Amino acid sequence: MNRAIFLDRDGTINIDKGYLYKISDFEFIPGTKEALARLQEAGYLLIIITNQSGVARGLYGEDDVRALHDWLLRTLAEDGIHISKVYYCPHHPDGSVEPYRLECECRKPALGLFYRAVSELDIDLCKSYAVGDKMRDLQICASGGCEGYLLGEGHAIADLPANIKYAHDLLAAAEDIMALRA
Repeated sequence: MNRAIFLDRDGTINIDKGYLYKISDFEFIPGTKEALARLQEAGYLLIIITNQSGVARGLYGEDDVRALHDWLLRTLAEDGIHISKVYYCPHHPDGSVEPYRLECECRKPALGLFYRAVSELDIDLCKSYAVGDKMRDLQICASGGCEGYLLGEGHAIADLPANIKYAHDLLAAAEDIMALRA
C-alpha cells in the first residue's frame, strides 16, 4: 500500500485568489515546490483534492479547470515533482449552472474524492497526511484515517483535534512530517 499526502490546492499550493482558473493568475506559495519535492523524495504520493465551485457558479468551465491543472502538472514536472492525480469537485448546492447545482459526495468536507483516491491509488490512510488551509480539507482526519496539517494564520490552534497540527505553510508541514519520520 502507498503513503500519500492529500493536498488542497488554493491556499495550500498556490495563493488563494478566489475562483482561480486562469494560469496567468496562478502564483505558488513560497516554499511549495521544495515541500512537494521533499515529500515525494520521502516516498509519498502527492494527490490534489480541490473544490472548484466556480464551475457550478458559472464563473468558468470544467475545461478551464482541466487546463489549469494540466499546466500545473507540467510546471511541477519540470522540477521533477510528480502529482499522482488531481481530483476536483465542480458542484455546489447554490450553483447557477443546473447540472452542477447539487449536494454531492465529492465536495469537501464530504469524503467521496478522498475515498476514490484511496481506492484508485491503493493508499494506506494510517500512513498518510492531509494538508489544507481549511478544516474541510482535513475532514478525512476526522474519520480516524490519517493525520493532518492546518495551514495559515488565524486558526484556533487550541481547538484542533489531536491528530491535526498547525503549520504556517506547506514547507513547515513537510519539515514536521520529515522530523516525525526521523
